[in-house]
Amino acid sequence: MATAWGDFTLARFPDNPRDRLRAWDASDEYVLRHLADERVDLSGPVVVVGDRWGALSTALAAFRPVQISDSFLAQSATRANLERNAVGTGAVRLMTTRDAPPERIDVLLIRIPKSLALLEDQLHRIAPAIHERTVVVGTGMVKEIHTSTLQLFEKLIGPTRTSLAVRKARLIFCTPDPSIPRRPSPWPHTYSLPDGIGIASGRTVVNHAGIFCADRLDIGTRFFLQHLPEDGDFGRIVDLGCGNGVVGMAAALAHPDADALFVDESFQAVASAEATFNANTSGTRDAEFLASDGLSAVPAKSADLVLNNPPFHSHQATTDATAWRMFTGSRKVLRPGGELWVVGNRHLGHHVKLRRIFGNCTTVAANPKFVILRATV
Repeated sequence: MATAWGDFTLARFPDNPRDRLRAWDASDEYVLRHLADERVDLSGPVVVVGDRWGALSTALAAFRPVQISDSFLAQSATRANLERNAVGTGAVRLMTTRDAPPERIDVLLIRIPKSLALLEDQLHRIAPAIHERTVVVGTGMVKEIHTSTLQLFEKLIGPTRTSLAVRKARLIFCTPDPSIPRRPSPWPHTYSLPDGIGIASGRTVVNHAGIFCADRLDIGTRFFLQHLPEDGDFGRIVDLGCGNGVVGMAAALAHPDADALFVDESFQAVASAEATFNANTSGTRDAEFLASDGLSAVPAKSADLVLNNPPFHSHQATTDATAWRMFTGSRKVLRPGGELWVVGNRHLGHHVKLRRIFGNCTTVAANPKFVILRATV
């Protein structure tokens, strides 16, 4: 990626030589070009929110920015890209969306997230650090920026306008209005699960901003909850890609002697899973909550049951790479006799992957849209 501060070699994380998806796009280039063309003063505190693969943070590393991210993979990509370009990793301060933001921000760059709720939550949290001279610039592809996006900036920060579209990317310019009252974020949201889903019926779900289906149970998870294993001696249960943790919570309740581990690459998801678990166990059960690249940080042969609903989108791209990594990681961490249970859309063909990795795959349940598969070690 060519910028006013040099040319940078960038890759997504984990780096896959066969992956043709770039670690930056036109919206990253657009905002960097704007900063250079307008000679924006970057000598004060610079904060980058939602930098997907570290492109902005790496390009601006000379100004020692703070990066705020919901993604463990984005943080890992940032570290790798800094090292790839011979920039010390200490040049960028990495923070999560769960951390308290810096007390003062002079330049705020926001990569518009897919989730409007996550944007709302982050603007609420960041607003107290913004002053009347803060330069606030949002960036995203045209298809990612909607009227509701601009309305959020207007409501929470100040008057907002957009740039012309360049290579299908657009910038958002927001002028801070100190008279706007600062209110706490409305997140997290809490709701009760419906009846008819086994042991999870009527239980409490806590969703922090950015979690899929924030106010209701999605139909794939509902189907999974109706068919979770009731029998079996599972000493350690892993909810992989846990989201709000409702699946792992239900499995832990069904197997009260089991240890539970909740894993997701989203810090918002891990916080949601912990809150959901605690809300339904009254602090009487212990569990682990881990933000990680799948099961890469989990010891081999340490689990008896892995429950998984693998994603098939990476931002705007459709890919099965994450499912492959989750399945191979599950094979590694399962003990002999251990089981991987997977729910997914029927058309994704997960049974082919599981047979290749495990050598076996059986169908637990199916309906016209979803299938639940089991593979054993």
